[in-house]
Amino acid sequence: MKLIKTALILSVLLMGLQISYAQGKGFGLGVMIGEPTGLSAKLWTGSNNALDFGLGWSFINRHNDSGSNLHFHMDYLWHAWNAINSVERFPVYYGIGGRFKSRGDDGSIAIRGVLGVAWMPRENPFDIFIEVAPSLELTPSTGFGIDAALGARFYFR
Repeated sequence: MKLIKTALILSVLLMGLQISYAQGKGFGLGVMIGEPTGLSAKLWTGSNNALDFGLGWSFINRHNDSGSNLHFHMDYLWHAWNAINSVERFPVYYGIGGRFKSRGDDGSIAIRGVLGVAWMPRENPFDIFIEVAPSLELTPSTGFGIDAALGARFYFR
């Protein structure tokens, strides 16, 4: 009985993944340079929405510590496909998410807003993007920051 329940749950999850994969462009993985510099990933959850992930190094430190910080962020994005009138696809996207930066044994947590634009060629499985993300740092003290990056991702179909 437990095996049947597990199989049923896995089947429903896989059907949901197949539906979301068919609605968007699947999963993309690439690089970004700027603040932060590192890996970028995007998982489409629908035709207009996606989860955006970043893992890299942050070289700007508002606490004046030496060295770089490990940076991780995750954002939920909405895409406006018709914001830029063009024969190519240039969706403007915006969203909200969170960021974690480690500084040695310490770390900080922030809320991020995201605004960006991507170029998504119709016949090729990649995108090139530029984004800016103002943030409100919550720990260890409050303050404002800004992240900005230029990047590219390849989408696996």
